Amino acid sequence: MTIHKKRIVILASGSGSNAQAIIDACAKDTIKGTVVKLITNVPSAYALERASNANIEATCIDHKTFADRDTFDAALSAEIDHAEPDVVVLAGFMRILSEGFVKKYLGKLLNIHPSLLPKYPGLHTHKRAIDNNDEEHGTSVHFVTPELDGGPVILQAKVPVFEDDTAEELASRVLVQEHKIYPIVVNWLCNERIALKNMKAYFDEMELPECGYASD
Repeated sequence: MTIHKKRIVILASGSGSNAQAIIDACAKDTIKGTVVKLITNVPSAYALERASNANIEATCIDHKTFADRDTFDAALSAEIDHAEPDVVVLAGFMRILSEGFVKKYLGKLLNIHPSLLPKYPGLHTHKRAIDNNDEEHGTSVHFVTPELDGGPVILQAKVPVFEDDTAEELASRVLVQEHKIYPIVVNWLCNERIALKNMKAYFDEMELPECGYASD
C-alpha cells in the first residue's frame, strides 16, 4: 500500500535554518511529507543554497520588484499553487502577508515565532524579554491567521533567561528549540492530527489551550 506523503512548500527570507530542520526531518522520514519547493523573497537568502543542496526546487520572488503588497502576494500565491502543496510553512519569511493571501491558505499555513505568544508579537522579541526582566522566553508554532502573530498556538518551547544574557545569546538558545518543535508540528499537520476550526487549534479533535499542546 502506497502512503501519500503530503507536499510541503517552505517560504524563507534568510539563512533558512528552520527550513533545513524540516528538510532533514523529511529526509529521515520523521515528517511524513516531502518538501517540493522553497520560495524566498530575498535573492541573496542562504535558504536557496540549502534547497539546492537537497535537490529541492527553489525560486526567488523579489518583493522589491513589485509595486505593492497585493501584486507581490498574487505572484507568490501563483508560485505556491503551481507546487500543489498540502502544507505551507513560513520559516523566517519576513513579509507581512495580506489578509486575502492568508485566508486562501487558512488551516494549512504554519509559522514559528520567537516568543511565548501571545507575549511579544512582532520584532525584537529577545530584547523585549530581557528588557522586561522575564525569567523565561521561548518560541511558538502557530496557525497563521490574518492577525499578525495572532493565530492559535499549537506548540511552544521554553528556555530560561539568564541575568547576563544578550539578545544574541538568548536568540541562539531559542533557535535550538525552534529546530526541535517545528518539524514536530509540521508532521502533525501532514498526519492531519492538528486542524484549525473556528480560529481555534485542535489536536486529535480536542481544542488546545492558549499555550498550545505543551505548557511545560
